[in-house]
Amino acid sequence: MTKQLGFLMNLDKCLGCRGCAMACQNERPHQTIAYRRITKLESHPQSFFGFLSMACNHCVYPACIRACPQGCFKKRRDGIVVHNPLRCTGCHTCTGACPFQVPRINPVTNKVEKCDFCLHRQEKGLKPACVEACIVNALKIINLSGELPEHYQADLPGFMALKLTKPATRFILPETQTVHRYWIKEE
Repeated sequence: MTKQLGFLMNLDKCLGCRGCAMACQNERPHQTIAYRRITKLESHPQSFFGFLSMACNHCVYPACIRACPQGCFKKRRDGIVVHNPLRCTGCHTCTGACPFQVPRINPVTNKVEKCDFCLHRQEKGLKPACVEACIVNALKIINLSGELPEHYQADLPGFMALKLTKPATRFILPETQTVHRYWIKEE
């Protein structure tokens, strides 16, 4: 493998608008399941409120590859994990193996589907639909093989940065801010 591509999610910027998820859905109108999920995050006592946009983490050591008895998953030289639906029997083994519940069964075909980093777009020199659609640039593509800035975090409270799979998603965490409260004095 020459590089390891991954997503960079900036939690300070994400508005939770779901533009990335809609772009993904619109890119593949035939898909019946959402590849990208938006989760509301709340942290106490820091009083942080934000959103997390997640798709396949294209792990360095993908559990789906090891688990699939049909060999449907492959890891490309750029680190992207792809699934071959023609070999899939719908056995559900990969759905149970992935700690992030990324491979999901399409109820119509009874076969697994997952994010493929919009390979069809990248072959044309375009970014994945989710990245291109983000109006605040909260979602980007990064190469984990190079030197990464110190503030790109692999760990997120509540996110399983498993040593077993090594997810290729990185996060920019929100800066701690003092919460100011104002009251209106009644006269």
